[in-house]
Amino acid sequence: MTTEELRLPRSREANERLHALIPGGAHTYAKGDDQYPEDLAPVISHGRGAHVWDVDGNRYVEYGSGLRSVSLGHAHPRVLEAVRRELDRGANFVRPSLVEAETAERFLATVPTAEMVKFAKNGSDATTAAVRLARAATGRPRVALCADHPFFSVDDWFIGTTPMSAGIPAATTDLTVGFPYGDLTAAEELLSRYEGEVACLILEPATHTEPPPGYLAGLRALADRHGCVLVFDEMITGFRWSEAGAQGLYGVVPDLSTFGKALGNGFAVSALAGRRELMERGGLRHSGERVFLLSTTHGAETHSLAAAAAVQTTYAEEGVTARLHALGERLAAGVREAAAAMGVGDHVVVRGRASNLVFATLDDRHRPSQEYRTLFLRHLLTGGVLAPSFVVSAALTDADIDHTVDVVAQACAVYRKALDAGDPTPWLGGRPVKPVFRRRA
Repeated sequence: MTTEELRLPRSREANERLHALIPGGAHTYAKGDDQYPEDLAPVISHGRGAHVWDVDGNRYVEYGSGLRSVSLGHAHPRVLEAVRRELDRGANFVRPSLVEAETAERFLATVPTAEMVKFAKNGSDATTAAVRLARAATGRPRVALCADHPFFSVDDWFIGTTPMSAGIPAATTDLTVGFPYGDLTAAEELLSRYEGEVACLILEPATHTEPPPGYLAGLRALADRHGCVLVFDEMITGFRWSEAGAQGLYGVVPDLSTFGKALGNGFAVSALAGRRELMERGGLRHSGERVFLLSTTHGAETHSLAAAAAVQTTYAEEGVTARLHALGERLAAGVREAAAAMGVGDHVVVRGRASNLVFATLDDRHRPSQEYRTLFLRHLLTGGVLAPSFVVSAALTDADIDHTVDVVAQACAVYRKALDAGDPTPWLGGRPVKPVFRRRA
């Protein structure tokens, strides 16, 4: 399929309808049509396994499904069976249901480094609850976050540090400080500079690079020495690194950790987990000052908790994490080979753990380029590959990956032409895609 053959009239109409009703045209900024080439932002009709169909009837092999939340594949039968079973029994009650205890037991058996868990609906609620708990436990105001990691929460303590800080008081932002990933000396200097003020260190334990040897253990020791709480944001690493998250893989136990995304395979559920001594401060069985931890009307929605329990069982019994790594390794090898064969191996770069691959698009001076990303995405889409990243789901087949690699090769051939011409503009088809975090629309 060539660029000229892909037409999305219904998607374009639906995008206009979305923008008229919903600020940004989507409920997550990363799903916005500004993240896609002009007039090539498909609106999804439905999905099955590793494929989605847009409202124009086009089928795509999909990567990064649901912003990494759908790791088993869309409409996974085992998860849907658990959900349907609960739907017939009611979704929400005035008192807890037994499924809350059962799912908590399942979670703590899967993530044995945690002693208690509380469920919510999204990752921001969980990370903000961790920050509040750390502040309450330490009596300290400041949050130290890893400045190299892209996202922690929609709440003010984080968003105030981004270019989209409109509406957030400077006094709030001033209480958040940053440290670079992988640099223990820098973290120690930060803690010394704000001695006795930092409530917590919060970071993703790993991202596109593995933690340097001893780094996570070093942070653990620093947190203990300076009396602050160590928080691992495992929204992405949870299940994709191991069933027990990165903490289970690397053997470093945080005080608190947060999970989401893969936990529900697309259903809305997140979790705050951690040491009993800290978690109990948000409960009723202690003598200290009460902490308003998490109190959400829909946090214990029965079918979402049932989905989470089914996901965890599926991961454990079917070796899903190992499959994600195997699929990712096959995809990464194929993309790298295709890019090298077309002479752009130094410009289309695959990065990250095999279960969580992303790609970089670099210009003729090897700088990250939104223009070249636009060119690349445009040719992936016209080849039937929807890939804002190369994050795999377990539903992918070898045939899906082979098709993806073939489409990548075609895109790389055009990429080479643009590099030789010294200007990708003729191949963009309109304005370039934009970064999510920017000050102006």
